[in-house]
Amino acid sequence: MNISVILAHPRPGSFNHAITDTAVVTLREAGHSVIVHDLYAEQFDSLLPAGEISRDAPLPPGIAAHCSEISSADGIVIVHPNWWGMPPAILKGWIDRVLRPGVAYRFAETDSGEGIPIGLLKAKAVIVFNTSNTPAVREQEVFGDPLERIWKDCIVSFCGVPVCHRRMFGVVVTSTAEQRKAWLEEARQLMLGTFPRP
Repeated sequence: MNISVILAHPRPGSFNHAITDTAVVTLREAGHSVIVHDLYAEQFDSLLPAGEISRDAPLPPGIAAHCSEISSADGIVIVHPNWWGMPPAILKGWIDRVLRPGVAYRFAETDSGEGIPIGLLKAKAVIVFNTSNTPAVREQEVFGDPLERIWKDCIVSFCGVPVCHRRMFGVVVTSTAEQRKAWLEEARQLMLGTFPRP
């Protein structure tokens, strides 16, 4: 399988980077082809220019390459922190520029403005790993876990991917080395269960 791994965390050595490293090693050892994008390291330009909005707009080579890769991915892994109940701005910009009409979705010819999508991604599953410094109970009771709705309903199903697994690890700031090791093993098992050896 072709697996696309997208990382959005600005600090090298973060737990997000550890999750990503675990994902890459696990997936490659399982026999998958893996393409990794560290958006901060690549200095991904998150600003969507007006000229790119239309479906048939000419795309810069780097954005076109991202679009081609995500279109051919059999599976997708996304890793990012929970910032204000949202992905970091750089990842939101990647969504805006890469999960674009004609690549990730289209609307039916009979659509008259209601915006019912037809998903175009061929990926069988998406795994989203998040980190948080908010206890899970507070996240649910106070905030309602907006990332769950964003990824599962607003993005993954919209783009036609039938399976979305999401795991939030926290509280990271107070976690021990043993806890982080256990979380990485949990991440490894989730990836092996979702993307088994061919």
